Amino acid sequence: MIPGGAHGAIGACGWYTPRVMPVRTAVITAAGFGTRFLPVSKSVPKEMLPLVDRPVIQYAVEQAVEAGIERIIIVTSRGKTATEDYFDLAPDLERALEARNSPKLDEVRRISRLADVIAVRQQEQLGLGHAVLTAKQAVGDEPFIVYLPDEILLGTPSVTRQLLDAHERLGGGVVGVQDVPRAEVVRYGVVAGEQISDRETRLSHFVEKPSVADAPSDLAIFGPYVLHPSIFECLASVTAGAIGELQLTDGIALQAKQEPVFAYRFDGRRFDAGTPLGLLETSVELALERPEYGPELRAWLADLAKRIDL
Repeated sequence: MIPGGAHGAIGACGWYTPRVMPVRTAVITAAGFGTRFLPVSKSVPKEMLPLVDRPVIQYAVEQAVEAGIERIIIVTSRGKTATEDYFDLAPDLERALEARNSPKLDEVRRISRLADVIAVRQQEQLGLGHAVLTAKQAVGDEPFIVYLPDEILLGTPSVTRQLLDAHERLGGGVVGVQDVPRAEVVRYGVVAGEQISDRETRLSHFVEKPSVADAPSDLAIFGPYVLHPSIFECLASVTAGAIGELQLTDGIALQAKQEPVFAYRFDGRRFDAGTPLGLLETSVELALERPEYGPELRAWLADLAKRIDL
C-alpha cells in the first residue's frame, strides 16, 4: 500500500500512458446536500440558486461550452431534478413565450440547446471523489474536465480554455490553482511538487489545510480539474477517510505517482458562491459588470454606503 493523505489510505492503481486527446466532456458535481444553505436547499438545489438572473451551475456549463466541450455530465442526487429540468427542452413554455412575443424566448431556447446534457445520480453523498467515480460509465475512455459549480472562475481567455491549453501542451492531467496569502493556506488543499515554469508545477502530492510553517507552497486548489480516465482506477483504489468520504485529491495524488499531473496557476478572478455570504458577494460583483444592472446598482450601493455605519 502507498501511504495515504489526510483523508484515507491509498492503494495501487493501473498505469495509463497519457495521450493528448481533445477534451470533449465535462463533469459537474452537483449532488451535495447544500447544508450551508438550509433551509432553502431542502427543496431547491444549491446549484440552482440565482447569481443575478441565472443559476450558479449555468456559469460552469457556459464556460465549458464556450471552450468547445460537447457533453455535460451533471452528477446529481435524489431531489435535484430541477437541475436536469433547467437544461431540458421546454416546448410548452417556448410556445407560451412565442405567443406573447416575449424577449425571453431566445434565451430559454439557447439554454435548452447549449450542449448534450446527461444526468447521473450519486445515490449516496460519499465525497467528491465518489461523485466523479459515479460518472465513469458516462465519461468513457477519454480525458474530461471536472467543475465544482460553487467556484466561479472568470478570466480572459476563460479559465477552462487556459487549463485545456495547458493539458494539450503538457500532455498530463491539470489542476487549476491560484496563489493565496500565506496566512490563508490553512483553509485550503495546497500543492506540493516541482515548479517547472512561472505557472506550472509538476505535482507530487497535496497537503490538506497545512499550517503556515508546513505549507509546501502558496498554491491552493480551486479547480477545474482536467483528468485522464486512469483517475477512475485510482479512485477505486483509494480508501475512504474517517467520515466515509472518497476524496478526489487522494485519487489525483495516487495518479501523480504514476503519470504526469500538473498544477496550473490560472489567470483570473475567483468568486466563492458556496456560502450564503459568498453567494451575495458574488451576485453583487457580477451584477456590477452587467450593463443592464451595473449603473443602477452602483448608484444604490453608493447611497446605501451613506446610510449605514461602515
